[in-house]
Amino acid sequence: MEMGVLGPLSVRVRQVAWTPTAPKVRNVLAVLIGHADQVVPAASLILELWGDEPPASASTTVQTYVLNLRKHFAAATGRSMAEISGELLVTRAGGYLLSSRLAALDLHRYGVLVARGRQALGDGDDREAVRHLSDALRVWRGRALVDVPVGRLLEARRRQLEESRLVNLEYLVDAELRLGMHREVLTELAALTVENPLHEGLHAQYMRALHLSGRRAQALEVFHRVRGNLVTELGLEPGLPVQRLHQAILNSDGDVDVASPDRRAFVGPRPSSLAGRP
Repeated sequence: MEMGVLGPLSVRVRQVAWTPTAPKVRNVLAVLIGHADQVVPAASLILELWGDEPPASASTTVQTYVLNLRKHFAAATGRSMAEISGELLVTRAGGYLLSSRLAALDLHRYGVLVARGRQALGDGDDREAVRHLSDALRVWRGRALVDVPVGRLLEARRRQLEESRLVNLEYLVDAELRLGMHREVLTELAALTVENPLHEGLHAQYMRALHLSGRRAQALEVFHRVRGNLVTELGLEPGLPVQRLHQAILNSDGDVDVASPDRRAFVGPRPSSLAGRP
C-alpha cells in the first residue's frame, strides 16, 4: 500500500487507487499520514474536523471515521480487520497511530532523500547533493494536501512541508549554481520567484543565475521587482546579502558568489534526523 500527502491525498494498492472520498474521513486520514508513526490524540482530530465548536457526538463520530478507514484498508489489501487494527491503524491511549510498517509513505521517501542530499552537501559533494535533492523534490506531485480542506492541525503541517520544499529547493539550486548549471535553473527560478514574490533567497539565486548567464539587465530587473514587492507589502528594504549581490552585478563583478551565502555552511553533520520529519 502506498499513501501520499505531497500533492493530492493518495492511497494506492498495486497501482489501483483506493483514496477515500468522504470529506471528513479524508481529513482524518490526511492527519494520520502527516503524523505517521506518532500518536494523534482524538482531541486533535476533533479540533481538526470541527474547530472550537464540535458537536456533542464528536468523539463517537471520530471513532466511526477510524472504523470506516479500517474497513476501507481491509477491503483494499485483503487483510483482516484484526491485522489492520493491530498493524496499520492502531488505537493507542487517547488517540490513534498510523504505522508505516504496512504502508510506503511519500513523506518518508522524501525525508530519506533529503537526508542523503544534505549529508552530501555537508561533505562538499555537490553532484551527489543535486542527485538526491532532485529525487526528493520529484516525490512531490503538487502542493501538499492540495485537495484536502485543512483545519488547524493540517494547515500547520502543510505549511511545514511547503517550507521544507522551499528550503530544499534553495539547497538544490545553490549546488547547481556551484556546478555551473546557470542556464539550467533559470526556468524553475522564474516560476518560483513569481510564486514567492517576497522570498529574497530565491530572487537572489535568480539574479545570480541570470548574471552568470550573461543577462545582467534582467538580473537587475529581478532586484527591482523584489525590492518593490518588499517595500510595498512590508515597508522593508532587501536584506544586506541581496543588496551586496545587486551591487556586485552593477559593478559587473564576475564573482557574484562573494555576495551570496554558501548554504553548505549551515547544513548539520547528521541530516539523517530529517528522515521522518521533512
